[in-house]
Amino acid sequence: MSRLASGSHRLRRPPWEMLCSALVTCGLTLLSQLAVAMVPRLFPSFSLLAMLPVAGLVFLAGIVVGRLWRRFIGVAASAPLFVLFNILYLWGVYVFVIRRGTSSLLDMVINAECAMLLWGLYRIFSGDPGIVAYESSFFEEVGCKDFTEVICPSENLPSLSRVRHCNCCKANVRGYDHHCPAFGNCIGQKNHRLFMALLTAFVVAESTYTMCSTKYFSECINSGTIRSKNPLSLNMVIGTMLFSVLQVLWQVVFLIWHIYCICFNIKTDEWINWKKYPEFQMKEQPQSDSEVKFVNPYDKGVLCNVTEFLKPK
Repeated sequence: MSRLASGSHRLRRPPWEMLCSALVTCGLTLLSQLAVAMVPRLFPSFSLLAMLPVAGLVFLAGIVVGRLWRRFIGVAASAPLFVLFNILYLWGVYVFVIRRGTSSLLDMVINAECAMLLWGLYRIFSGDPGIVAYESSFFEEVGCKDFTEVICPSENLPSLSRVRHCNCCKANVRGYDHHCPAFGNCIGQKNHRLFMALLTAFVVAESTYTMCSTKYFSECINSGTIRSKNPLSLNMVIGTMLFSVLQVLWQVVFLIWHIYCICFNIKTDEWINWKKYPEFQMKEQPQSDSEVKFVNPYDKGVLCNVTEFLKPK
């Protein structure tokens, strides 16, 4: 029998529940973005650099308030929809406020970037990360009750090489790196490259938006028309600029981490939980109770590791 089975690993929810979740997420997005837009209004004497930590705290407070909604109305917000609505919000602020002072070339670039983010978000949410389903007869053969007990070196069972279990999706994923709540899917062998491309695209797009919004704000100051501008629209531009900078700051760190993992052929889950996987454990003195040390059997050198990531077998 085939050990690989097709099918969606995410549970289907009733349409009314999905609609309620979308409405809650949309409200949370507007609440958090408007809260950040209030920072330049409440602290007009602050520099943009001084506004950053304040905007970060306000945004986190908005997310905490959004989480409390579940207790009051019994509906949880959706992280992928939160990402989607934030993209649409920033895109809307750009189109209706910032776009007038942007060159045609830069306008084409930022619109193309936003469109690619939406396409990439859909692809990674709906795509297969590399799910592997094993039949019950297979577990009987290896003497285990379920997959969570089947953790062994690849030389013993090659078919299980780097297949890990995701507790969020209740699925077994080959090349499992981590479960990404923002994208609503696991990151595994089949979508790891798409994840890296999408993460890079977010950094580039938000950096481009920050550049456009900064230019718009500077032109308002230099031309002396800042007082004649609509205060709400100007605060929204500053708020979205602060939001984009905050996003880029943590995303760059996240991107560097994943580049490091690719260069040394290690997954995030393996790095954190290496003591669960025997192939990463090495004792200085065999058959003794000496301290177990970490060893990476998959590291083949930076060049080979990067090549294997770009062209997996």
